Amino acid sequence: MLGRTPSNIQAIRPLRDGVIADFEVTEAMLNYFIKKVTKNRSFFDALLHPKPTVVICVPAEITSVEERAVRDAAKLAGARSVEIIEEPMAAAIGAGLPIDGPSGNMVVDIGGGTTDVAVISLGGIVVSQSLRVAGNKLDEAIIRHIRRVYNLMIGERTSEDIKIRVGSAHRLETELVMEIRGRDLINGLPKTVKITSEEVREALSEPLQSIVEAVKAVLEKTPPELAADIIDRGIILTGGGALLRGLDTLLGEVTGIPVIIADDPLSCVAIGTGLRVRL
Repeated sequence: MLGRTPSNIQAIRPLRDGVIADFEVTEAMLNYFIKKVTKNRSFFDALLHPKPTVVICVPAEITSVEERAVRDAAKLAGARSVEIIEEPMAAAIGAGLPIDGPSGNMVVDIGGGTTDVAVISLGGIVVSQSLRVAGNKLDEAIIRHIRRVYNLMIGERTSEDIKIRVGSAHRLETELVMEIRGRDLINGLPKTVKITSEEVREALSEPLQSIVEAVKAVLEKTPPELAADIIDRGIILTGGGALLRGLDTLLGEVTGIPVIIADDPLSCVAIGTGLRVRL
């Protein structure tokens, strides 16, 4: 619905950059989800536990104020209690990493609003860094590039489509080409242009460099024993950003460490949250 709604309908993103952007809409959204999940409960279960416990993932370096906003929104939406889990921890569990052991595991979770980089050992986060550069910033970088080079205005959905279809972080064996449509900023008329994966890679270079620097910063702070484990086990990529072509190759070249994309990167955090509850 983003960019396609009439004047009487407003499409709102209640969460942005990994935290609450609109408190009331977030509360309403959580309330809807809670009702949807609990409507089929048995009478006795509903009688014993009228309100459910809610588990929510947050970025690794969320502030206390932002965390309190998450807790308050969930409780006002109908939760009995709220448990907070860091996203890289949930991603590691969802990816099937042995987080409870003494060995080091490194996770790079690239979501829509934030990128979380963390080294996990003995069931806890040893070193972490969270930055608000992720999928949304990549989309914005593509929009700026198209506007600057072609004087063409495109929307967020078109930008994301470009990223998915021709986006890459590393040189491809066969460069891709895509036809895009938008509004010409000079005469205001619809216009069509062709864009290559090489151009998109250039547009994405700045935000991708920020992610690379965050990975290097976490590796520099990692204790040597755990660093040795990471060299053996590799870095695990999760989140939607992990699906960007060549990102694993780029990180592998910069760090000299094998980079592995999780089996289901899009769902790792959600799966890990569910498993964490059972643990």
